[in-house]
Amino acid sequence: MLQKPHKYRQVINVSLPLVVSMATTMVMEFTDRIFLANYSLESIAAALPAGIAVFIFISFLLGTAGYINVFIAQYTGAGALQRVGAALWQGIYFAIFSGVIMAGLYFMAGPLFQFSGHSAEVQRLEVIYFQTLCLGAGTLILGTSLSCFYSGRGQTRPVMIFNMIGTLLNIPLDYALINGIWIFPELGILGAGIATVASWTVVAAIFGVMIFTRENDRIYGVIKHRRLDPDLFRRLMKFGMPGALQFSMDVLGFTFFVFMVGRIGKLELAISNIVLSIDSLAFMPLMGFSMGTSTLVGQALGRNRPEDAVSLTKATIHIVLVYILFLAVLFVFAPHILLDLFRPDNLPAESYAAMRHIGVDLLRIVVCFLFFDALYMICIGVLKGAGDTRFIMWSIIVVSLVVMILPIYIGIEYFGMGLYFAWICLTLFVFFLFAISFGRYLQGMWKRMRVIEKDAMVAEVNPGKPPSDLI
Repeated sequence: MLQKPHKYRQVINVSLPLVVSMATTMVMEFTDRIFLANYSLESIAAALPAGIAVFIFISFLLGTAGYINVFIAQYTGAGALQRVGAALWQGIYFAIFSGVIMAGLYFMAGPLFQFSGHSAEVQRLEVIYFQTLCLGAGTLILGTSLSCFYSGRGQTRPVMIFNMIGTLLNIPLDYALINGIWIFPELGILGAGIATVASWTVVAAIFGVMIFTRENDRIYGVIKHRRLDPDLFRRLMKFGMPGALQFSMDVLGFTFFVFMVGRIGKLELAISNIVLSIDSLAFMPLMGFSMGTSTLVGQALGRNRPEDAVSLTKATIHIVLVYILFLAVLFVFAPHILLDLFRPDNLPAESYAAMRHIGVDLLRIVVCFLFFDALYMICIGVLKGAGDTRFIMWSIIVVSLVVMILPIYIGIEYFGMGLYFAWICLTLFVFFLFAISFGRYLQGMWKRMRVIEKDAMVAEVNPGKPPSDLI
């Protein structure tokens, strides 16, 4: 059993760089939306629906490719390091295939956003942003697959550093291309999309250069084990696709929420987009903690030490609750500071005052589900780290339909329910997801699950060092 001080240190060493990495993504999106909100009300109204619409499609592919993290974690825990390179290449092949699929979605943009019912100008901007991100999405999926080489082995600092480089490139390029600064043309929302794709591409390239070295090939087989492995690829699909569907359904639920709020009114859509952007302050780092939990649980199960997985999970929950408490205080006592960052320059004072009043109420609702969202993310991190992905898939399908999608649609379309009703449904959605996943965690079935083959449970390399030292 891990010593108490050691387990907190281990969680911080693995999860904190992933949290910072997710935070850099959040900062990139946050500043992008601030720039667009200051550029025009139509741009910020279009950015979140179009961005989430891209992620309805990309999230499934991204989640499947990223599940290589669990394979690499369990191989590392078992000491089967030569299998790491083989697992990595299955993710690369899947990423290439995924990039072709995403590029093909370019032609779906027009019909997709006609369904939204948004104003003509907002629809036009949504199409532009959606098409730009679709064309470059393959580089994001590839970069995610490559990052698993580090995150799955618990070496998460390179993931943090490389993503920080991408963010440092994105922010000034984003501002310049949106507003037409220096040598760059004024492209508005198109410029925001181009800057994002450029950042994804640079990060993927850095990962590639750093991973494919002779030393990594000697230890992990990152070059010599580059062939397509049908059995390993099949297991990636078997475990990765259900887990990815959970991510997709989560994104789909939030996308449906945004589209339905857009039917209530443009002001309601804009303020909801702003509040959801602020909420990403919490959500993106929580994804980092969830990924870190999957890595730690996967490595512990690879060592056949489920008791270590339980101990590390509890330590993660303690750390996450401190983080959520800090955000709750910020959202309750300083909401105006956060909301004012998104104030459009061309919006009349009385219109913005109405938006801000609603935004304060919505941020207080956000505080209510932050607690449950945090615990839910840790619980599914545990279940994914073990391979219990089919349960995750079915639970979110049922909860999405029964608790959020159907109630919001019926309430808004047939009974004229307003913005607050939609946000209450969103809160209940998160609560039920937490309750179900926590119950599954307590059952303990995940402790007996593995995604790697049985013969990989014996160390292949580093015979002088026990697997427990490979973290």
